[in-house]
Amino acid sequence: MTVSDPSEEKTVDLEDILSKFSKSGRYHMQIAALVFLSLATNSIYTSNYIFVAEEVNYRCTNYSLGGNSSGDCIEWVYDKPDSFVAEFQLANQEWKRTLIGTAHSFGYMVGLFIVGPMSDRLGRKTMLIVTGVLGGVFGLARSFSPWYWLYVAFEFLEAALGDLCSPAFILITEVVSTNQRIKFIFMCSLGYSIGGFILSLAAWLIPYWRTLLQVLYAPAILFFLYKYALDESPRWLLIKGQYDKAVKILEKAAKKNKLQLDKKSLEKLSCHNNKDAELLDIIKSTFKSKLLRRRFFVCLVWWTTSTFVTYGLTINSVSLQGNKYINYALLSGMDIPGIFIISYILIYFKRKLPLVCCFFAAAVLCVSQSFVPLDLPALSIFFYMAGKMMSSFYFNITYLYTSELFPTYSRNSMHAICSSLGRIGSIISPQTPLLMRYWFGLPSLIFGLASLFAGLVTFLVPDISNDVLPDTIREAEELGKTKNIDPKKVKI
Repeated sequence: MTVSDPSEEKTVDLEDILSKFSKSGRYHMQIAALVFLSLATNSIYTSNYIFVAEEVNYRCTNYSLGGNSSGDCIEWVYDKPDSFVAEFQLANQEWKRTLIGTAHSFGYMVGLFIVGPMSDRLGRKTMLIVTGVLGGVFGLARSFSPWYWLYVAFEFLEAALGDLCSPAFILITEVVSTNQRIKFIFMCSLGYSIGGFILSLAAWLIPYWRTLLQVLYAPAILFFLYKYALDESPRWLLIKGQYDKAVKILEKAAKKNKLQLDKKSLEKLSCHNNKDAELLDIIKSTFKSKLLRRRFFVCLVWWTTSTFVTYGLTINSVSLQGNKYINYALLSGMDIPGIFIISYILIYFKRKLPLVCCFFAAAVLCVSQSFVPLDLPALSIFFYMAGKMMSSFYFNITYLYTSELFPTYSRNSMHAICSSLGRIGSIISPQTPLLMRYWFGLPSLIFGLASLFAGLVTFLVPDISNDVLPDTIREAEELGKTKNIDPKKVKI
């Protein structure tokens, strides 16, 4: 039994408590499994429009001007009569087909201004459950839509109010110690890659788009069960002054892991009471810091580039030679070894250097792919897949790096704002296939140049290596200046 001096007033940081837990313990493995499933569904919902609103060949069989192909068409014939394009009569309106992806990205952009701040205000767990259920509701509603514009509206609402990725990511960032953060996050992130496999398999087995949507979205209604299976972030509870709830969760976690926690340490657990602060005031105080403003603009470039290039390469993958389902599955599969590789790199080589290298490598690969001759498809696909892996690398680093650069009480808000404004990239990316009409290599060339610019601005932020998550603005400003944790002591 640990004996402490009652006169000692020094508080205990949550980091000291979390460091006693193992990420492979029963409690954290349960969280990992639940978030793994959440991110798998998020991957499916974010990209299913690629197969739902797929490109379909069509031709006109009756012109209004006596057979003149430049006249108005009276009757269109589609290669797939039950396709999305055929049912909504989108022949010769390619922009309406690609608009589905843009509407989803725009909805996500708008929604992050709601979901992120609400996650800081109401809790990570609460918003994960709400967005998870709403995503299923709007997804199912889309499958029954009789009109094109109603479908677009449901697509927008699903992305705006039904995307759980942001609160889920912040939750797993906060529930583990600094030493185990990277491995735990990327272990959960494997769900995103598995979701890509599930989507390609489901799209292959279920060709009718309405049935496909119903099969994909129906399970999301079960997210309400997370109310009983998932706990709130103790770090968020402490920053909101809810000390008793935070301690109860920590004691529950210790019991599941058969771990004995020192009650004296729990009693001295530091609690930053910020529950009465207005959300707008919190965000304003963050932006008052010159250093944090600079980081925000750099993060904005990262997010814009990451969403533009990653989603752009994913969308254009179905236009590559070969089976589109296999190509998409392979593209998703590239993320799995990539996650293990990037986890190792981030543990031993900090954040800044890996991010810069990934941006520059993606730039070289994407630009090179643009100039590969058409008679060398294997080489073209190799450059394409390698470029996608690099973009996956820097997207993962961007997710993590952004969450580490801002204080706890505004972490999800700042993460959401960066991600939201950065979604301008994913709004534009669904339109990039249209550029192939001018030159097949134009999309990849643009992706490469964007990656190059993002790599250059990365030099403006501090390099951090397993720094403790900052709770206050002052702590956030000191990142990169304090003594870092030795990567050799990272728990396996």
